[in-house]
Amino acid sequence: MRLCFLVEEQYRHDGMPLEVIHQLRAWDHQVDVVWPGRSLIRISEAIQAGSHDAWVLKTVSGGPGLTLLEAAASVGLTTVNDVRAIRGVRDKALAAVIARSKGLPVPVTYAAARPEEFAEIPEAEFPLVVKPADGSSGRAVRLVATPDRLPVPVAPGGPDAPDGPHGGLLIAQPYVPNSGTDLKVYSVAGELYATERCSPLHPAHAVRERQVPLTPEVARITAEIGDVFGLDLYGVDILLGPDGPVIVDINDFPSFRQVPDAVARVSAAVLDLARHGTRGRDASVGEASVREVSVREVSVGATSVREAREASVREAAPAAPFTVQPLPRPARPAASIGGGR
Repeated sequence: MRLCFLVEEQYRHDGMPLEVIHQLRAWDHQVDVVWPGRSLIRISEAIQAGSHDAWVLKTVSGGPGLTLLEAAASVGLTTVNDVRAIRGVRDKALAAVIARSKGLPVPVTYAAARPEEFAEIPEAEFPLVVKPADGSSGRAVRLVATPDRLPVPVAPGGPDAPDGPHGGLLIAQPYVPNSGTDLKVYSVAGELYATERCSPLHPAHAVRERQVPLTPEVARITAEIGDVFGLDLYGVDILLGPDGPVIVDINDFPSFRQVPDAVARVSAAVLDLARHGTRGRDASVGEASVREVSVREVSVGATSVREAREASVREAAPAAPFTVQPLPRPARPAASIGGGR
């Protein structure tokens, strides 16, 4: 097969996707690599119907790669993931609206162009987690204890102003009290893997990153995210709060850290999606209802999304969609904390 990988400058030395590219070439597939941030691309000729079996994107939110992927899709080329699904999760404000509209457990989300506007949020909902709607890799994420500790308003035209090079829409969500441990659940073409790691908002909490068993509830939520957004390769950041699991981020084509044989599994998944096509939004954004899925407790390893759904048809009784209510106000942190959430 002939594949084209779009790799943003930030990932030029990362094992994911570079090791996947090497693996596919070792399997005798032709892989072309385009570096959107440092290449002159003759786009009108580079993207043609039939030029590649599939295009794969590994890029930052807001990077130029997404436009190139959309151009490939516009002429009928297969993209991994489906380009419409990627757009749905790259914008965190859009992702929050879509997810909550389908009953997924996402915190109440506020949006503003300037951080000082969040001072209008009721004080009872503080602390807040404030982050860019197009953020990635933990850029500019802050835990804000009280309204008076919101970021100082930026100067008009400055680098972080809405009209500056790093500006844009911000979102804020009530902080979810948790143990300081995050769950990162990866989906590799229908197989789910869970990893436990230290929350970037609690860097002093020592947690060894490791693969852990999936609980039925977390597996169900992760499977539903794939359904709602139409994703095939994705990761979900989940916090275990006082009212149950809460989704705090969704990523297309993540790092797949701690997934056993991740390079081979992801490479095989890319080939399968290139041959048979991605599911896109056939059962997702704006159309599908969230299906109740009951997943049995499993040992460390993969959980099959398909098996989970088949089990739910036989065993699960319908349940009301999970809605996150405003959380009780926790003890205030001593100060605002910078971190990667």
